[in-house]
Amino acid sequence: MQYRSHRHQRTHRRLALSTLAVAALLPFVPATAQAQANYPDKPIRLVVPFPAGGPTDTAARIIGQKMSETLKQPIVIDNRPGASGTIGTETVAKATPDGYTIVMLATPTLLAPYLLPRKGYDIFKDFAPIGNAYELPIVMVVNPHALPDVTNLQQYIAKAKANPGQMNYTSAGNGSFGHLSTELLKNLGHFDVQHVPYKGSAPAMSDVLAGQVPMMFSDMIAALPHIKAGKLRAIAVGSSKRVSFAPEVKTVAEQGFPGFDAASWGGLLAPAGTSKEIVAKLSAALKGALADPTVEQKMLGAGTVASYLPSDQFATRMRNDYAKWGKVIQDNGIKSD
Repeated sequence: MQYRSHRHQRTHRRLALSTLAVAALLPFVPATAQAQANYPDKPIRLVVPFPAGGPTDTAARIIGQKMSETLKQPIVIDNRPGASGTIGTETVAKATPDGYTIVMLATPTLLAPYLLPRKGYDIFKDFAPIGNAYELPIVMVVNPHALPDVTNLQQYIAKAKANPGQMNYTSAGNGSFGHLSTELLKNLGHFDVQHVPYKGSAPAMSDVLAGQVPMMFSDMIAALPHIKAGKLRAIAVGSSKRVSFAPEVKTVAEQGFPGFDAASWGGLLAPAGTSKEIVAKLSAALKGALADPTVEQKMLGAGTVASYLPSDQFATRMRNDYAKWGKVIQDNGIKSD
């Protein structure tokens, strides 16, 4: 009986050793690789660092809904507004780089380091670009009663040159994209108009409609209803190409300033350290969402234009715009409110 027991023990040991030997020959799959292969297996949080209802929020909700269909997981919008988007963006910089927390970056947040002393992250070191998501065209509008003889950009500039420093324009505030775009145009056109900053685009638009301030560069989403109603006159589009929902309005570039391109935009970022495989999955889902005709139409209805750039091209755009608009800020001594 003792002999049999020893024999059984030796057999069990041989089987165990054989099993271990076979296991050693099998490829080792790290837990991180398994997580990437299964990604996503739970909801994704998309931080929008601006208030609900604005263009960035609206675009994020339209895009996120379609991406969730592709990724087979909900994309939950988390609004974290404040300080030109830097508060919400900072939370994502510090998030675990596993692809389950991402952020919608917009132009004001990209440029915030030039204007705000608070800087809890480095936009180029602390994030992995996923892709460009949308364009937010801006349009130069005038009050037709305040400037009845101005129907195009050259007429506006001629009037400004005839009255140097006496004409005003407004924007959503110091350092806003409308402010920067007008200052760039002033530099290129060698004319002088005075900036009257407001606390937000709504009060600025109200005073342009009332004729208190005759001109502003506004985002299309805010200006289009007033243009259609005849309360405002659109004299130039800031983007390099005309926009489909106002095709009759010429670009600034077409009116004597070749190469002028002032379009705000938004795109998705993940925390730095997020694997290339996960970034690629998110970028592919973003590309597919933006190519969907229904998504394109919904975004046009909200005043934004679906515009995809892959990760590397989006990273290049970020760096180029950071340098371009940073120079405008520094050359003109622009400070935040």
